Amino acid sequence: MQSPAREIHSTALVSPRAQIGTDCCIGPYSIIGDEVSLGDRVRIDSHCVIDGLTRIGDETHIYPFVSIGLPPQDLKFAGEATETEIGRRNRIREFVTIHRGTAGGGGLTRTGDDCFMMAQVHIAHDCILGNNVIMANAATLAGHVIVDDGAQIGAYSGVHQFCRIGREAYVGGYSVVVKDALPFALTVGNHAKCYGLNKVGMRRRGYSRETIAALHHAFHLLLASKLNTAQAIERIREEITGSEEANELVRFIETSKRGVVK
Repeated sequence: MQSPAREIHSTALVSPRAQIGTDCCIGPYSIIGDEVSLGDRVRIDSHCVIDGLTRIGDETHIYPFVSIGLPPQDLKFAGEATETEIGRRNRIREFVTIHRGTAGGGGLTRTGDDCFMMAQVHIAHDCILGNNVIMANAATLAGHVIVDDGAQIGAYSGVHQFCRIGREAYVGGYSVVVKDALPFALTVGNHAKCYGLNKVGMRRRGYSRETIAALHHAFHLLLASKLNTAQAIERIREEITGSEEANELVRFIETSKRGVVK
C-alpha cells in the first residue's frame, strides 16, 4: 500500500504492491518492485532499481544508478525467495550494487544503520554489515562477508568470500583481504598485512588512553614478540586484564575459521 504523503516522479515505475512510507521521494526513471518496502523519509534519486523482497530503513538516501535486491552473482542461485535489508539513515552513493541473499548462505543480505557506501561499492549475496560501516569508492565484498560495527574499507579494496572484518578495523585502499581482518587494526596491502593498532582511529572515536594502551600492548604481543598466535593469546590473557576490547580481540582470533591477517 502506498502512503499519500509521497513524491513520486511521473516517469518512475512503482509497483502498486510496494509499501511506501510517509514523506518518501522517488526520482525520475527509478523502478520499485512488487515486494519492496520503503520506510519513512526514504529518498531514491533517478535511475535506481530496487527489486526483490527488499526493505529500506527510514531516512536512507539512495543516489542515482543504484541497484538493490537483484539476484546474486552466484551460479548456485536457482531463483529461491531470499531477502535484502537496508538499515536506517544509510547513504548509498552512485552505482552501488547490493545483491539479495541465497538459500545456502542464510537467505539475507543486510546492512546496519548509518552506513556510508561511496560510489561503485559492491556488496555481494549474504553479506552482513553492522552499523556505521564506511566503504570507500569501488570497495568490493564477495559473498558471505561479515563487517562489524565501525569498520572502514578503503577504495578499490576487495574482501574474499567468508572473511570477517572486525569492529573498528581499518582496511587501507587497494588492499586484498583473504583472511579475517582484526578488530581495531590497520590492515593494508596485496595480500593484506596487519600493521598493528589503528591509534589515530581509536583516538578519533573517543577511546580512552587506557584502552588504547591495552590494545597497543596486545598487538605488540601478537605481531612483534616472536610468539606464535596461541602463545600470544595466552600472554594477552595473563598481562592485560579488565580490557573488554582486548578480550574482544582474543575472541575474534579464536573464532576465526579462515585465520586472521597478521
